[in-house]
Amino acid sequence: MSGFKKFLLQGNLVDLAVAFIIGTAFAAVVTTFTATLLGFIGKVFDQPDFSSATIADVNVGLFINAVIAFVIMAAVVYFLVVTPYTKAKEKFFPDQPEAEAPDIVLLTQIRDALTTR
Repeated sequence: MSGFKKFLLQGNLVDLAVAFIIGTAFAAVVTTFTATLLGFIGKVFDQPDFSSATIADVNVGLFINAVIAFVIMAAVVYFLVVTPYTKAKEKFFPDQPEAEAPDIVLLTQIRDALTTR
């Protein structure tokens, strides 16, 4: 029973659950934002939905809707998640200079000891 309790209370499982919940909520926000922008784009072209657009009697409207929605979603994720996250990470967790590996330090000490003889 203690192993099961440890599994449930591990940080990774809780982090994953929180990420899933926040991701689902964020997906709903981005989907609604995309639908709103598609409405504005549709008004510009006097057609709120491109699903009925055809080229040479081939319906390409659904593909056009999907491409526009993908570009909008990618832009939202990049500008509202990736860019701020990267800037915050650089500000609060600057890259630390890499320490020399212990074996390199040991070899350097051996070299210095041999040269002093």
